[in-house]
Amino acid sequence: MDEGRVKIYSTSWCPSCIKAKKYFDMQGVKYKEINVADRHEDRNGVMEVSGQRSVPVICIDENVIVGFDKALIDKALEVR
Repeated sequence: MDEGRVKIYSTSWCPSCIKAKKYFDMQGVKYKEINVADRHEDRNGVMEVSGQRSVPVICIDENVIVGFDKALIDKALEVR
């Protein structure tokens, strides 16, 4: 899967972020990680995408998923 298709806004200490990244790794899904703890601009970016500051925010194509919701992630990825 193309890395440009999946983007995750996260922090290194967020339990749900860790679960989401582990799930992507187990599924063989490549993703671009944006650690919002590192840069103020990235924190603003997650707000623009999701309307809130909580993480993880996962963007898959045009789908925006807030939190680690495996069912929504699978649906967006079309994993069967």
